[in-house]
Amino acid sequence: MGYTIDIDTGGTFTDGFFVSGDRVESVKVPTSPHDLTICFLECIGAGAKRFGVAVEDLLYETDIIRFSNTIGTNTIIQRDGSRLGLLVTAGQEGLAPTHRGNGKSPLVDPEMVVEIEEETSLSGEVLKAPGEKSVMASAQILIDRGARCLVVALAHSDANPQNERVVRGTIKNEYPRDFLGSVPVFLSSDISSRSGKEERINAAVLNAYIHSKLVSMLYKAGENLRQRMYGKNLFIVHNNHAVARVAKTRAINTYNSGPAAGLMGARQTGLAYGADHIISADMGGTSFDLGYVHQGQVSYTLKPDVEGFRANVPMVEIKAMGAGGGSIASVSEGVLRVGPQSAGALPGPVCFDLGGTELTVTDADLMLGIFDPDYFLGGAMKLNMEKARGLMAEKIGEPLGLSVEEAAFSVKETIDEFMGRELEKIRDKLAGDPEPLLVVYGGAGPAHCCHAAGFAGIKKIVITPFSAVFSAYASSGMDVGHIYYARTDIPFHEKSDFSGLPEALISLKKEAERDIRGEGFSVEDMKLSLELLVERQGDGTEVKFSTPLDFHQSPEGIALAVSQARKLLGQNGAGGEEAIRVNMVSLAAQAEVPHFDVKEVPLASEDAAVAQKGARPVFLDREKGMQEIPVYDRALLTHGHRLSGPALVESEQTTVLVAAGWRMTVDKINNAVLEEVTEP
Repeated sequence: MGYTIDIDTGGTFTDGFFVSGDRVESVKVPTSPHDLTICFLECIGAGAKRFGVAVEDLLYETDIIRFSNTIGTNTIIQRDGSRLGLLVTAGQEGLAPTHRGNGKSPLVDPEMVVEIEEETSLSGEVLKAPGEKSVMASAQILIDRGARCLVVALAHSDANPQNERVVRGTIKNEYPRDFLGSVPVFLSSDISSRSGKEERINAAVLNAYIHSKLVSMLYKAGENLRQRMYGKNLFIVHNNHAVARVAKTRAINTYNSGPAAGLMGARQTGLAYGADHIISADMGGTSFDLGYVHQGQVSYTLKPDVEGFRANVPMVEIKAMGAGGGSIASVSEGVLRVGPQSAGALPGPVCFDLGGTELTVTDADLMLGIFDPDYFLGGAMKLNMEKARGLMAEKIGEPLGLSVEEAAFSVKETIDEFMGRELEKIRDKLAGDPEPLLVVYGGAGPAHCCHAAGFAGIKKIVITPFSAVFSAYASSGMDVGHIYYARTDIPFHEKSDFSGLPEALISLKKEAERDIRGEGFSVEDMKLSLELLVERQGDGTEVKFSTPLDFHQSPEGIALAVSQARKLLGQNGAGGEEAIRVNMVSLAAQAEVPHFDVKEVPLASEDAAVAQKGARPVFLDREKGMQEIPVYDRALLTHGHRLSGPALVESEQTTVLVAAGWRMTVDKINNAVLEEVTEP
């Protein structure tokens, strides 16, 4: 039986999830920030070693590889993307992302923005076409100033992209693709057909900014695979809960793809418990990522904030904060601060002994006894306790007048309270009955979840056996797919005319059929679903509404779907009586590929004591100081096992801290369910 491979690169570790029949193996390797193709191959090598086969044999027998990565995110954060030239409509120069924020350089240097004379009306009528000479003169200015690619973002091209296409055609006539001096030209209308001048400029710029680095690394990864006997496509995880091959991937669709996959996995996990109100919490080495599911639908934003730039490319909404295992702890003016800066993979926490000199949350967890220095990542990485203790005493303990353990506990308290406050905000947003279920994952999450959840008043947590590699595990349930949008701008009232929508959907279906064939599937493999983007007039509230109706919609069927969307808007606090407008329709097309299916495990024949591997002293309370608590082997815990906190549950990739006042039960699908014990 063939293999499936899912890989997710994070800021500190790269996670792999490998499946062959009923056998599952997961691995973690350090991320190589300078070249993600290195850790990508190292992850595959680690997986092959687990199965006891050569890399070439593993890849030859692999049915699909899905890859989520941080290339785009890191490029924006580090400001090391392509040097862009931006062409905008005369009078629109001030909308370009040329400002400096947080001391970072702009996405586009001010001298790299040039205006051109052209005009398209709000309704899409071309009032003035761009002149060939002026276009080439403007493009040449930008090329001479060092532009590696050009972005064309003209006003109202969302209503009619004709002028943008004229500009691209003019430039390509001068610099055809087969010339070495050919310059890539990106159009805002190809990235988004949604309204919003500044948001559309930002979306086009962001896409172009990360494009070349993404192309270089992904094609290199694909070539490396081919050289090692993998003969199929490499599929890239998108931030819209689908995957696509590199040739069918736009760069901006990869932004935050790993956390987006994690949220979809949290939703799937919650379904097993009948939960339609879910909070996902991913605490990795670099960040703390939060998402939620409300009434069965994942948190989604139609105008995401991409590292401080508002764009209008709809995507799964994830709130990312600088609170991970690698978050740096320091004392400034007598105050302890933790994060948002991270030590990352290199040099990493002090205890990694890779040259790091900044103390982190991981160092604190080690000193508190939560981590075993000889069993981190199953013993694959030995932690340097003494080096971390020395710096903790010097940099945190002495300035605050605390012992090493008290200083480390203060670091943990600070990060737990911060995460708890953020969880509380989402819990309040989802206020209702029943209480939301918290799905926790990430390498560091299980060690901090009880205290953070307790702060937020959340009483039930689920941790899967694959929590340390959860985004990779979650992508194993993703299908190949694409989403297509069409502008509608139809007001909804008794006399609304939806007669034109079925025709628009048929046009989108033709695009979907073309792309699905390009992915290597037949049209018969394609599944379609309809989504409406509906706006409430007056306050601008906009929602994405998925309907169970297929694309063969009569006008009456679409009107029914819009009525359902009206109710959804009403439930969001509007009362549902205001006029609403159907701004866009979208068609989601998917083709099924091999998935990992969770299976039930047999009921335990003995109690949890059989899984206890020992005990060790842990500092979890200032009054009690060090106290010895039991340590359990997660691999030996199974369906029906129950234990009470305080206790530690270790696996090869993560450690669960079951806090005092909490109980952990392993259920029939081998998930750890943590519940706060209610006092009688």
